[in-house]
Formats: sequence, structure tokens, C-alpha cells
Amino acid sequence: MKRRRLYTRHRLSRDAERLAWLATGLADSGSRVEDSFWEGELSALIDKLLQANDEEAFNQALDRLYETHSRAYDELADMIEAGAEAGRFMVDGQPQAGLLLALPILAWSRYAIPTRGLPKNALSGLRSQLAAHVLAEGTRFSLVDYLFSPDQLPRGYGETRQFAAGLWPAALENRDFNVEAKKMPETAAFVSDVRYILVAVAASAGRPLFRWNEPDGDREKALAQWREQGGPNLQSMMAGCAYELLLPDAYFAAWRQADREIRPYSLRAAVAYLQTMLNSPAGLLRAVIAPFYDRWLVEYRIGFALAGSEDLVHGVVWPLLSTEEESGETPAEIERILHEAGVGEVILHSQRFPLEYCDDCGAPLYPNPEGESVHAEMPEGEEGPPAHLH
Repeated sequence: MKRRRLYTRHRLSRDAERLAWLATGLADSGSRVEDSFWEGELSALIDKLLQANDEEAFNQALDRLYETHSRAYDELADMIEAGAEAGRFMVDGQPQAGLLLALPILAWSRYAIPTRGLPKNALSGLRSQLAAHVLAEGTRFSLVDYLFSPDQLPRGYGETRQFAAGLWPAALENRDFNVEAKKMPETAAFVSDVRYILVAVAASAGRPLFRWNEPDGDREKALAQWREQGGPNLQSMMAGCAYELLLPDAYFAAWRQADREIRPYSLRAAVAYLQTMLNSPAGLLRAVIAPFYDRWLVEYRIGFALAGSEDLVHGVVWPLLSTEEESGETPAEIERILHEAGVGEVILHSQRFPLEYCDDCGAPLYPNPEGESVHAEMPEGEEGPPAHLH
């Protein structure tokens, strides 16, 4: 994932040094011919390290390049992700290309957002709508029959590569893939979170994978049709939830898009949740926005209270991604979303808050109207899921 990294000055391993050197060469290349050389060398090394599940070499190289060569960092991250989520193989002497996709779903609920196996009727409906509106004609694909929470997904590049490799045979046979739901790890309950359905898609090398790769295709149209036609197939599994489908995409790209979209979604969800739980209109809510720092600005946290009260009843975290720290536009964006959601009063603190968490439960501490970091607690008798975002 492309996000802020913790730079280390420790000596890099030999493989990490070579990764950084190759990525720098690719970033500084002046021609497509030279690009091909660097990409070939880099791809071979990445493939070797993915097979060995050497996550440390990747992280060391990315950490170093993040601080020393931003373009090389992007080149290396792109190629590692491609190596983890994509596959190339031969079938009957013909080259095939495969890609692991994620289908993100934004959701909120006053109850638990489900993680569970997908029943056959839901898989059948999703399969039909993917084929009709998202995937190109002639593709073969495999739906994984599970609704994943973020912490149930494969961890790291090596595990993602192994997971995708296990799906290619099912994709080539156009059949769905079963995971044992009982073996999936437990996941925490949050008011607002993302759920994922994973898909492996395969096509002849050089052929389009997505509907919008075809001459008459369009991304926006595909998204609208996917939401309209694909969404109803999830209703039985998402009982008690409000949810919104995002456009299916390559695994890491979809993950990043969900990371971006869940932030405004969680603010709107928080307002709706509090109106439901407290039986209070949005105009009687007050929101407090503040920046929270570790070594740098890491995130904004938003505390919610009732009008005239200093006691927080809910909190939402807005993590910063990529280079957003430098933009300075985030507080205004958060304030705009809150006003659009009907919040009556928005308070913005500009002082630096330390990145603190509750010693007892580990929940983030949120800013209150007086400029203190405190725990968010629902009033007695109004308990719901934990009052913070995943």
C-alpha cells in the first residue's frame, strides 16, 4: 500500500539495496528501451522475493526510497503490487493474464457489520452483474465466497501473492472459490467500516479485463450499473446496515480507493448513527476537529457532542494518506462534510494534539470543545458498537 512510511537508517539487506538501486534506475530512465531493462531486472527480483515471502526486503527498500527518491518509491511500490496481485501463465500453449480484484463495500450500522460466507444465490447474482457491467467480454473469473473485513484480508505482499496464486485455477475454470468461514479470524465491531469481496479474473494476454477497456465502455456508467444491479444481491447479508458499493478494481487500487472513500462516508454515517441512537436532529450535534501528531501530522480526529455539552458521545478518525499533510485542505473538507450532513456547530482546534489512546481499551482519544483529548462514551442505555471507525 502506498502510504506514509517510517524511515529507518539501519543498514539495508543486500536484496533491499538492489531493489532501491533498480527502482532508482527506472525512475531516472530517459527512454522506453532503458525502462524495459530496469523493469525486467526489477520484476525478476520482486518475483523471487515474493516467492520467498521476504516482506522485510520490500519494506526496507520502500522506507529508504520514501525519504530519498519519491519517484523511485512510486515505481517500486507499483511493481511490487503488480507482482503480488497479477499472474501470467500458459493454457493450451496460449499466454493468459490474471488479476486479483477487490469489490469494496462501505457500510455502517448500529449493530455489527457482518463478515460471513456468501450464499450461492448471492454469488450467482453478483457473478451475473460482474459479467454484464464490470468485466470485459470473454473473461473468466472466480468469486471468493466470503465477505471480508479489512483485518481478514491477506497481510502483506507475499501473502497476497500466495492467495492470488491459489485462485488462478478456479478463475480459468470459471468457478467460484470456497474459503472455510470457521477458520477466518474474529474481527472487531465498528460503527462504520469496509467489507470486501475478492475476485480473480483471467483473460488471454493482451485482451481487455474490464468493461471500460472496451471501445464502448465507461467507468462512470459501469459504477452506476454495478451499484444499481449488483447492490440488491447483498441485501440479505447486510440486514440492519446502510451500505454503498465502490467500483471493483485491482486489489491494491481498490483498497486505496476504499481508504479514501471511507473517510467522508464515516462522517456522514456518524451523524446518521447519532441521530438514530440519541433520537436527536443533526442540528443539535456539535463536532470538534483537531490535528493529531506523532513525529508528523498523522490524522485528524473528530469528536461529537450534543449541543451545550462538553461530553463526547462518538468519535471518528480521518487518517491522512500520501502527501495530504502538505495540502492543508483537510480541515476545510471535514468541516464542509459535517455542515452538509446538518451538524449545527463545528469547532476547529489548530493546536497540535498528541496521538493518544485509552490505556484501558485502546480506543483513540478525541478532542472535546475545551481542547482536551478525552474518551467518547455513549450515554447510559444507548450502547452500540464501539464509538470509533476502523
